[in-house]
Amino acid sequence: MLEMRSICWRILCNRSFSSSVTPNCFPLVSLDRPHDIWHPPPTPHYNTHKKTVEIDGKSIANDIKATLATEVNHMKNSIKKAPGLGVILVGERKDSRSFVRIKKKACEEVGITSVVVNLPENCTETEVLDAVSALNNQESVHGILVQLPLPCHLSEQKIINAVNVEKDVDGFHPVNVGNLAMTGREPLFIPCASRGCIELLHRYGVEIIGRKAVVIGRSNITGLPTSLLLQRHHATVSVVHKFTKNPEEITREADILVSDVGVPNLVRGHWLKPGVVVIDMGSTLVADSKGSHVTGDVCYEEAIVKASLLTPVPGGVGPVTISMLLCNTVEAAKRSYQWTENS
Repeated sequence: MLEMRSICWRILCNRSFSSSVTPNCFPLVSLDRPHDIWHPPPTPHYNTHKKTVEIDGKSIANDIKATLATEVNHMKNSIKKAPGLGVILVGERKDSRSFVRIKKKACEEVGITSVVVNLPENCTETEVLDAVSALNNQESVHGILVQLPLPCHLSEQKIINAVNVEKDVDGFHPVNVGNLAMTGREPLFIPCASRGCIELLHRYGVEIIGRKAVVIGRSNITGLPTSLLLQRHHATVSVVHKFTKNPEEITREADILVSDVGVPNLVRGHWLKPGVVVIDMGSTLVADSKGSHVTGDVCYEEAIVKASLLTPVPGGVGPVTISMLLCNTVEAAKRSYQWTENS
């Protein structure tokens, strides 16, 4: 009986699981594959010298956008249609308006059409829901993005839930997040920052399977989906949050450390073990004697002498996150038109 069970598991382990993805974007690993069977992991391959490799997010993003631009051009020539992204922007927050401008520019670079619905700070929840409904019903819009955060009087949960799950290119709809978490389920979209994190790790050849990964933060936007996605790739994941005792003891065990809590220089050098891969997803505008500048969660000057790989802020995860939004939008359009490169 035990021998038969062993044979069955070996057969299952040889099954191939993959999903259809845009070229140059790595596939989502299926939870169905039974990697819970213990196999001794290979020895980690980290830099043995002191020089840290800085991850070039801008270069990776440009590579992805070039591939997407070619694909979108093929779509236009083939069916005379282009992917479309609809953005809802509420209020006058400078950071939100800046993010929307960057996303709109990125859309233009690859040939995605975009429309921005601007609503005043004091708009009602009904007005926002009506805007979402209008984009849900617009055939030329394949992806919908509600720029967060929203004003306090609006329910982010209610508004995000109103987005058609097939147009939820941010990946925040509970159906997509739930499918990301569940065995045997595949989300239509993965949250862009989390997908960008895995993309960076893959492109720099970082082994994820069996590694100890620590995610600092558990937000619905980044921390939670990133921890779920790392589990999809069979990392052993720990989550650090504001109630965690002695967080630096946990982070010192990490082979891969991801942080996105918006606390400048939270992660110091003594939080890191030598050779760790650090993905800094935090981004905070800080004003000091040198003027205003964007700072990450990780103290760069201290991490640079401990990490094997390190994302700068800015220029690390941010550009790749936007390219993942473009990937999701193109995938939504392909699904809507039932179009492939071979069509």
